[in-house]
Amino acid sequence: MAAAETLRDACVEVLLTAGADAKAEAAMRLNMRWKAGVISLSEAGAAVPDRPARPARPELLPPAAMPKRKRAGSPRARFALLHALAHIELNAIDLAVDLVARWGAGMPPAFTDDWLQIADEEARHFMLLQGLLRGAGGCYGDLPAHDGLWEAALVTAHDLEARLAVVPQVLEARGLDVTPVMIERFEALGDAAAAAVLAQILADEIGHVEAGNRWFRKLCAESVSEPSARFRALVEQHFRGAVKPPFNDSARRQAGLTTDWYAALGLPDSATKR
Repeated sequence: MAAAETLRDACVEVLLTAGADAKAEAAMRLNMRWKAGVISLSEAGAAVPDRPARPARPELLPPAAMPKRKRAGSPRARFALLHALAHIELNAIDLAVDLVARWGAGMPPAFTDDWLQIADEEARHFMLLQGLLRGAGGCYGDLPAHDGLWEAALVTAHDLEARLAVVPQVLEARGLDVTPVMIERFEALGDAAAAAVLAQILADEIGHVEAGNRWFRKLCAESVSEPSARFRALVEQHFRGAVKPPFNDSARRQAGLTTDWYAALGLPDSATKR
């Protein structure tokens, strides 16, 4: 009988998939194969790449070079907003898979259960947004995109606690703050399809932030660290950007992020979003 594929190799295969649609499909297959028990929880496998493969389009620009988006009133502005969200979700697939590739074999199987399910959901979010873009006569890749989204992965590649602090509990938590306003905007414009997709994404993202908070708390319990203080210290050390209001305190509370975790961070007044 052939040896089962190792978890790291299976994850690296997704990370090195360049096509956007193909990456989303590969992440969903990875989750199904993990659940089916055909992937071994082993530390063996290929080296995890510093950066995931990306499609030839969109053009990736430095943050300062990105064109300013207008409010989502015109069809062109709505397309640009949905394109930006699709880019975030594509990065979110790789962030979840990278988390498992680096640390899954050394953690309880439930850790991989959670993060491959999250990768699956991020892939579904991407495909929903891709469907909206195609319905508008375009697709992901038609506009330039932000090239700073992977920075959080690079600066936390050595430290699971730092990764869990910065990615789900800062970057994804920011989505909890801004998505309700976007839903209201699309509803006001009569775009019920886009509003429904964003509502689904918001509901799922609360669970993603909760998973990050729960596993972070587990690690803090093992190291006998006070979780909220440890969170603030790691964010101040590893996150370049602002953690600033307005906050969706209700959604953050559902995810385990009570206001004492983030209200006193006092970072520079220049927002960086996942």
